[in-house]
Amino acid sequence: MAEFDGLVAAVTGGASGIGAAVVAALRERGARVAALDLRAAPEADGVLGVQADVTDDASVREAIGTVADRFGGLDILVNNAGIGAQGTVADNDDAEWLRVLDVNVLGMVRTARAALPYLRRSDSAAIVNVGSIAATAGLPQRALYSASKGAVLALSRAMAADHLREGIRVNCVNPGTADTPWIGRLLDRADDPEAERAALCARQPHGRLVSPEEVAHAVVYLASPVAGSTSGVGLAVDGGMQDLRLRPVT
Repeated sequence: MAEFDGLVAAVTGGASGIGAAVVAALRERGARVAALDLRAAPEADGVLGVQADVTDDASVREAIGTVADRFGGLDILVNNAGIGAQGTVADNDDAEWLRVLDVNVLGMVRTARAALPYLRRSDSAAIVNVGSIAATAGLPQRALYSASKGAVLALSRAMAADHLREGIRVNCVNPGTADTPWIGRLLDRADDPEAERAALCARQPHGRLVSPEEVAHAVVYLASPVAGSTSGVGLAVDGGMQDLRLRPVT
């Protein structure tokens, strides 16, 4: 597959988890890729590691400028950087709400804002924002996280409307519970990690956690020039959790 030959992509949170899987998938398909993260990954096989803090506008602008200078432009932005949060609406103070929204929502705003001047020059411009099943399904103990990811989905649709006639497609991927380092840390803190993992698997109709590679394939599709008529979409990669209602196994 060579639909990304000659294209340049930047992936925030690209050093681990879903971000690293997206970086690998884009690179395999011919893109030159920059992995933006708090700690820059070492450069290897056409992948540029760039240090970036999505809560710092100057850091983001410098990172996007570095990518464009190094590769001669920017065609694709994948907004993947994000953090998790647990609890009901009453369990986190204002400072925690602001911290999570600053990363998960404003982080995408800052990165897209910095990237737009370069994307407007591209014939294959695309932005893919990584949301969550939490944007579309009510999950217990996820009030703050759900609010942030609901904002990401709404933001993605608004951006799609704003920028489509500039030739920039914007879409969103909504993963179910994925087998990422963050989920691993949550399981490690559980009283019974194995039982908690089994419960997370059971709530997804296909009976297991989503893999980072599965999410990456969805991101790659939405970022690809072959998806030129797809914009403003929230694509679920959740094992059917949002829309399927299977009868219990007896």
